[in-house]
Amino acid sequence: MAKQKTRATKTPPAPTPLEEARDELFQHIMRCGVVGSTVEHQTEWFQETMQYMRERYPELSADELDELRKLGQRFAQPPKKRNDTAAA
Repeated sequence: MAKQKTRATKTPPAPTPLEEARDELFQHIMRCGVVGSTVEHQTEWFQETMQYMRERYPELSADELDELRKLGQRFAQPPKKRNDTAAA
């Protein structure tokens, strides 16, 4: 009988601090009902939450925190409606 080779399983790389912060921010957005809230509420919520993220992830640079906020704001937008009527 032939010997079977055992495959070395590669563990996926650990997420970067930015990826961890992004995932956590998205979870907060979903949990707190930010999607569909008023612009004023979203602005206030993001100010408070980004302060929390800044303290929680001190290893993130100012540019990374700006990018994180942009990603979060995009994520918090309601889905765009498709226009299914096509001009013939």
